[in-house]
Amino acid sequence: MKRHSWKQLLADWGAAVAGTSHAQPPEYDGADIPLTQLTDDTRALESGACFVARLRLRGDGAVWSDAHSYIPQAIAKGARVIVAQRPAAELGLALPPDVLYVTVPDTAAAIAWLAAAWYGFPSHELVVIGVTGTDGKSSTSQIIHAVLQAAGRKTGMLSTIKAIIGDVEEALPLHVTTPEAPLIHHYLRRMADAGLTHVVLETTSHALALGRVTAVAYDIAIVTNISHEHLDIHGSWENYFAAKQRLFAMTAVRALPPNASRRKRAAPPTAVLNRDDGSYGRLAAIPGLRRLSYALRQPAGITADDVRHAPGKTHFTLTLPDGTETAIASPLVGEFNVYNMLAAAGTAVALNIPPERIAAGLESVPPISGRMERIDRGQLFQVMVDFAHTPISLEKAIAVARQMTAGRVITVFGSAGQRDVEKRRIMAEISARDADLTILTAEDPRAEPLDEILALMAQGAQNEGGIEGKTFWRIPDRGQAIYLALTLAHPDDLVLICGKGHEQSICFGKTEYPWDDREATRAALDAFLAGRPMVDLGLPTFDGMRRWHGDKATR
Repeated sequence: MKRHSWKQLLADWGAAVAGTSHAQPPEYDGADIPLTQLTDDTRALESGACFVARLRLRGDGAVWSDAHSYIPQAIAKGARVIVAQRPAAELGLALPPDVLYVTVPDTAAAIAWLAAAWYGFPSHELVVIGVTGTDGKSSTSQIIHAVLQAAGRKTGMLSTIKAIIGDVEEALPLHVTTPEAPLIHHYLRRMADAGLTHVVLETTSHALALGRVTAVAYDIAIVTNISHEHLDIHGSWENYFAAKQRLFAMTAVRALPPNASRRKRAAPPTAVLNRDDGSYGRLAAIPGLRRLSYALRQPAGITADDVRHAPGKTHFTLTLPDGTETAIASPLVGEFNVYNMLAAAGTAVALNIPPERIAAGLESVPPISGRMERIDRGQLFQVMVDFAHTPISLEKAIAVARQMTAGRVITVFGSAGQRDVEKRRIMAEISARDADLTILTAEDPRAEPLDEILALMAQGAQNEGGIEGKTFWRIPDRGQAIYLALTLAHPDDLVLICGKGHEQSICFGKTEYPWDDREATRAALDAFLAGRPMVDLGLPTFDGMRRWHGDKATR
């Protein structure tokens, strides 16, 4: 088991932030302590660990979670160092003589810098590309990764769907986007040790607000868009925007030691901004960044003209800042994917990739898992699965569906429990307005009564003239909701199943039930085409008579 020196961790942290405004390490002049582990999770704690008692705050300052109550458990399991925000006396702790208790102003910053030091500051060895935004982060991350790989850059990726380290792909835990700081630096270290030179890091507002990426040295920051989402966590639009904005501020003031990689030192801090999005003005005003813009409607350095959509294909002319024009034919469909490809092209420009390599990379990107993914079992209508789970992404997905069919658009989607309540109404209004038929169903209700979630959504549909039983339905079981959509479809219609995409589970209460919208849709299509009723896919809502009441399903 590899051991780390407590004193050396502090020294390395101090050297990395010397002369900057970043959080400084606590002063310590006692005896050195060998450590076997750095963690903020007592469930996985090993003897000899450094335990960081994370205090997580929401964007409005309210406490989201507080791990100080777990300090006695950490000590009992053999932690040698406790890093906390609250003094031991305030917590009424009696500390063993062999346990060091350290207080810091911010445990989120402390674990971020300790994790970076623990793994030898791997982000100093890699060109780090951060992708943020409300919608399209994972897709844009995957497109950038593909373009860089096609251009010969040895590139890793950490996104919603998976981690890619060279030829190795690893699925991430359920419902995770940006992992906690120790896991981020663990992956970055593996990438650096594998000889990679670049990494694409999907960077969520949660990760930025909760300090998970504080010690990552970003070189390029990309925004897709910023719209209504996660206000349950951030408390307000301004807090949400400020979290996103932090990525660009961090990139502008990255602290690089003399031993940072040559490629990294040669990459000027750069922002790739969507000029068509309302975020542009404020993000463009951040000093210290080279700016590259992309757009479809506003003047920008990177644009797409003559955009033509076809089933399974998108054509457009890509124009780069040097005036180079190239015809692109991509298997990615929809206007939102044109934006994602423009953001990727901007990233490639920032890395001085030649135009012909950029074009070849964009055309080489395969369809993205769970993003407007076609499901075909021989039916006479189209069926697509998409991750759209925010108002703007649902609106865009329906618009793409319209371009792909001469028939009707039938949507199936829900809205997550214990998350932003307002978007439930907004999403239902959008579907009632823009789609022909709408089926409202479960999407991770968690501990909330599903009937209450669906009632709010039904009200939204009614606000736009929806008539229950004629233009919209409430079907609690997601599998049966998909099946109903298939029974309503006519030849040439398009059934659009939104909200889960690539995800592999759906949460009821605290239980993650195995679930894949694509597999569920295949099962529903097989039953429909065979003239059989929908099969039970294992959710607690199956048969239409059970209801989820926040902690259990009842009849």
